[in-house]
Amino acid sequence: MSRKKHNTGVFTNDTITRDMSQLSQPTGNVYETTMIIAKRANQIAAEMKQELTHRMEEFSGFSDSLEETFENREQIEVSRQYEKLPKATLVAVREFEEGKIYYRKIEDKKE
Repeated sequence: MSRKKHNTGVFTNDTITRDMSQLSQPTGNVYETTMIIAKRANQIAAEMKQELTHRMEEFSGFSDSLEETFENREQIEVSRQYEKLPKATLVAVREFEEGKIYYRKIEDKKE
């Protein structure tokens, strides 16, 4: 089974200030922009959690004792790799800025 890798590129985990009026230009609404980015960030976080869970399952076994689980160096290294990844929100904001997020607005039907 092929697993999708996240193209996180070069990110810093530092918080930077963004001009919300400029960021919200594609939608014309700050709240819509925020919701689009939030939904995408949730998707990315869920995918990363699923990927991490899958990788951690490789280390767990029914015969492992609690001490062996906590001392597994490879498992610790995998955890550290995921801790160093950029936060899902930062990835989502970058994707939105680069126009990589597809979204559509459902218009209200007027009768």
